[in-house]
Amino acid sequence: MEPIDIGIIVSGGMLLFVVLGMRVAFAAALAGFVGLTWIFWAKFGYNPDKFMKALTISVKTAGQVPHAKVSSQALSLIPTFILIGYLAYYAGLTKALFEAAKRWAGWMPGGMAVATVFATAGFSAVSGASVATSAVFARIAIPEMQAMGYNKRFAAGVVAAAGTLASLIPPSAILVIYAIIVEQDVGKLLLAGFIPGAFSAIVYVSLIVGMAMIWPSYGPKITGYTWREKFASLPPAFPIFFVVGIIIFFIYNPFGDPWGTPTEGGALGAFVVFLMAVLQGMRWSQLKDALLETAKLSAMIFTIVWGVLIYVRFLGFAQLPSAFADWISGLEQSPMLTLIFILLAYAVLGMFMDAIGMLLLTLPVVYPAVMALNGGEGVLAADSAFGMSGPMCAIWFGILVVKMAEFCLITPPIGLNCFVVAGVRDDLTVQDVFRGVMPFFFADAATIGLLIAFPQIVLYLPSLA
Repeated sequence: MEPIDIGIIVSGGMLLFVVLGMRVAFAAALAGFVGLTWIFWAKFGYNPDKFMKALTISVKTAGQVPHAKVSSQALSLIPTFILIGYLAYYAGLTKALFEAAKRWAGWMPGGMAVATVFATAGFSAVSGASVATSAVFARIAIPEMQAMGYNKRFAAGVVAAAGTLASLIPPSAILVIYAIIVEQDVGKLLLAGFIPGAFSAIVYVSLIVGMAMIWPSYGPKITGYTWREKFASLPPAFPIFFVVGIIIFFIYNPFGDPWGTPTEGGALGAFVVFLMAVLQGMRWSQLKDALLETAKLSAMIFTIVWGVLIYVRFLGFAQLPSAFADWISGLEQSPMLTLIFILLAYAVLGMFMDAIGMLLLTLPVVYPAVMALNGGEGVLAADSAFGMSGPMCAIWFGILVVKMAEFCLITPPIGLNCFVVAGVRDDLTVQDVFRGVMPFFFADAATIGLLIAFPQIVLYLPSLA
C-alpha cells in the first residue's frame, strides 16, 4: 500500500473519532502515531520481525517533534496574551471600558448592545482568547442589557458573537498558531488582524443598529449622559489603550525600527497590566485565579498543538499535502471559486470541531494547496492568481481562515463561545444563545465576502511593515 493511501485511511479514521466525540488533541495524536507506525512498517515490507523497529521509530518521532515545536519562542506569546486578558479583568479595566463605551455609544439604536461590541473589541486588543472575552462580558454586559429590557437571547447572542473578535484583533492566540504552522512572520500577521477586526466590529454594530431601528424593542437607546460624564469615563479606560500601544510599537513602530519582538511586547504588556492590577488593589486570590485560568487555557491549547503536530509529521511521510496541492491546482475552474469552496468546507468542519483544532488539522494540507493556486510561495503579484505575492497571499489567507474560525465559535452544535456564555449565566440555555446569535451569521458571511473582494482591508498594514 502506498503512503498516500495510508494517509487517506488514517485521516478518515481520525475524523471519525472526532465526530464520535474524541478530543481533537487525542484523536490527532493517536492517528499520527498509528499512521507513522504503519508507514514505517510498510517500508520494511510488513515483516513481523521489523514491527518493533517501526514502533520504536514512531515513538521517537512522536516524542521529539512536538517538543521541538512547542518549545519555540513564538508559542510563548500565547500564555502572555491570555494572561493580559485575565489580569485586565481582575484589574477592573473591563468594567471601565464597558462604562466608557456605554456613555459614548449608548445614544445609538440598540445602544447597550452597540456598547458591548465596542467594549469587547477594545478588550480583545488586550486579550488573546475568545473564550475568556465571552466569559468576562457575559458577567458584565448581559445583566445590564436585561435590566434595560433587552431580549435575553439577543443579549446572549451579542456577547457570544462579539467575543469572537478576540480571535482576529491582536493579540490573537489563533493568529500566532497559524503563523507557526505555516512558518510566516508572526508580527505581520498580528498587524494584519487590526483592520479586519475593527471592520468586523463595525459590521456587527451596523447589524444591531439596523435591527433596533426595525424592531425598537430589540434595543432601546441610552440617554441622559452629559459631556462631563462622558469625558469622565475615559481616564479609567485609558490603561487598555496604553497596553495596546505598547504591543503595536513592539510589532510595528511607525517612527523607526520596532522596539522588540512580538514575544517581548506580549511579556511587557502582561507586566504593565499586572502593575495596573496591583495599583487597583488586586488581591492575592484574584492573582491566583488569573494565573490558574491562564494555565488551564494555555495547557488546553498546547495539548492540541502537541497532538496535532504528531499527525502533521505523519502527513509529511504520507505525502498527502503535496498530493492535495497538486489536485487542487489542477482543477479546471477559477482559483477564486476553489478558494470559496475551501472556506465553505471550513464552515462545515466548524460544526463538529473546535476552532484551534480545526485549523491545526487542516492547514498542513490546505495551506500548500492555496499557495499553489496563487502560483507558489515565491510568486510575484503580477503573475499570481489572486493578484498578490506569495507572502501577502499567506497573510490574506490566514486572516480569512481565522475569520472562519471565529464563525465556527458560534455555530451549532460545537460553538464554544455559546457554551461559555450559557455556562456563565444560570438563566440561559445553550439553545437560547444559539438562537440569539443567528443574525450574526449573516454579518460574518458579509464580512468574509468583503475581505475576499477587497484584500487591501487585510494587507494595508502588513504592506507598510
